Order: sequence, then C-alpha cells, then structure tokens
Amino acid sequence: MLLYRFDPKNAKMNNNPIGIFDSGIGGLTVVKEIIRVLPDENIVYLGDTARVPYGTRSKEVITKFALELVNFLLKREVKFLVVACNTISATCLNEIIKVSPVPVLGVVDPTIEFAVGMTKNKKVGVIGTAGTINSRAYDQRILQGNAKIKVSSVACPLFVPIAEEGLADHQVARLIATDYLKDLRNNGIDTLILACTHYPLMRKIIEETMGSEVVLIDSAKPTAKKLKQVLKENNLLSKKKNPKYEFYVTDAPERVLKVASRFFGNVLNGYLKKITLPIL
Repeated sequence: MLLYRFDPKNAKMNNNPIGIFDSGIGGLTVVKEIIRVLPDENIVYLGDTARVPYGTRSKEVITKFALELVNFLLKREVKFLVVACNTISATCLNEIIKVSPVPVLGVVDPTIEFAVGMTKNKKVGVIGTAGTINSRAYDQRILQGNAKIKVSSVACPLFVPIAEEGLADHQVARLIATDYLKDLRNNGIDTLILACTHYPLMRKIIEETMGSEVVLIDSAKPTAKKLKQVLKENNLLSKKKNPKYEFYVTDAPERVLKVASRFFGNVLNGYLKKITLPIL
C-alpha cells in the first residue's frame, strides 16, 4: 500500500503547514512527536471529538467522515496530510490518497516496520479499536514484513472513551485493561503495538498490566521519523523558523484542553478552536 503520493507541482509549498487529523484528541500524541522531530514546521490539527470513536463504525461512514476532515485541512493549503488515526489509516487510506493533491502518510505502515524490527521472540500483540482490528490491516502487513511472526490481535473499544474522558488513571481503566489484555499476557508476546493514537494516554495502565518485559510501541515516533524522511526526500522541509500551530476540534474544546494538557503541556493554550459540523 502506498504511504503517500507526491505531486511535483507542490514542491514550492515548503512553508505551508502540515495537516494532521484524528477521530479525537489521540492524534495529539503524534503531533507532539512531530513537533519534537520537526520543530520548524507549521501545523494544523483537526480532531473530530464530536463523532469519536470511529472504531465502531462501518468503513463507509469512516471514509465519509475522514474525507470531510481532509477537505477542511486542504482548504488551509496544507503541504502534507498525516492521518494520525489507526482506524482511518487501516480502513480508508487509499481513498484519501486518491483525492488528495498533496502527499499522505498514515500511521500503520511506519509503526509495523518499527515493531517487526523490535520483536525478539517473533510474538507480537496488537490492540486497537474494533474497526482497526477487524480490518486485519496490522496482521496482514506484519506477516508481509516477516511471515514467521505470530500475531495476536485484541479489540479494546473502551480505551478510547476512557482516554477522551480523562479516566486513564481511574480504577475502571485498570479493571478493563486487565480483562482486555489477559489473553495477550498468556500468549507470551514480547512486543505490543498500541494501534490507536489514543492508547498512549493509557500507557501506564497497559504497562502495569502487561509487565516490564513487554515492549510497547505506539505510532508517534515511527510516524514522525517517516514524515521527516519523506519531507526531506521531496524537498518539502520548512525553510522558516518560528512555526505556527492551529488546533481545531468539532466539540468540547474546554474538556479537550484539560485532557490534552496532561500529556501535551500548555502548547494548546490560545490555539484551540471549535469548528461546527458539518465540515464542508
């Protein structure tokens, strides 16, 4: 599957922003790493907090929502699109690539490439939304990378609302994690892919449940690394300093700011704005 599509006519768009989007605030974990790796880049982020979670919806609905988010970002003349959502990346990345005049990068392939290189005992676990797990995108592409790897996949649908509501440290999160992850513990995996950008918000609970011998891999670092590589290869790196950030959500910006500040610091203050659905 293509990670991106480059149109040479966009080569002079160096200083235009990178557009990043997700079904909610989980994609901010990817934004944080992109800012660390690419500190000079302008960023426009859109989280569809009004319609999160996407993982329980059909491919048709996910695709419709995703293309609305894409349209919003393209109107802001972004030079690149980062799909900071595993569910969207796993279900309709090709549909986005087909309509986008700028390069597109999903989070699935960079994460898999990293995980395949990390596992020692060739037993890899994957946790994600029902949409991501049912697509079998991770299972199929991991095996394409190394057919000897045994993949165990588990849907953890309640992790997204728990993260969105700021309950990652609550006892309910611990109980649900214990139930969701018991089979993965029994399967003896040494590498666990957090196949949802919300799940790093649950990292502490997941680490406690799985044990220190299991390496957790999320999408942020592999995706940021791949983005930097692609921007450099296509002469799209920003040539200016003092980047500008814009953060948009489709509902409840005050709650989003409170939850996101726990892992993102105060960088959102003064930047977060609410837009009204439908996104045209």
